Amino acid sequence: MGSFSIWHWLIVLVIVMLIFGTKKLRNMGADLGGAVRGFKDGMREGGEKPAENAAASQIAGKTVEGEVKSKTETKA
Repeated sequence: MGSFSIWHWLIVLVIVMLIFGTKKLRNMGADLGGAVRGFKDGMREGGEKPAENAAASQIAGKTVEGEVKSKTETKA
């Protein structure tokens, strides 16, 4: 009942490959790697100082032009 030997893990790996196929496992690995990379980037951006974030948001801001309409319309 101790830990599994290398043969147990190899048999499990073969069964998983037979069930899912190598292409699907490769896609799942790529998706997992992309998620981890995105998490690391998010953590790196989240550690910036608030003053730097404020300056960056002012530079990256966009102006939206439009026409202001009243919510209430007067009926004649």
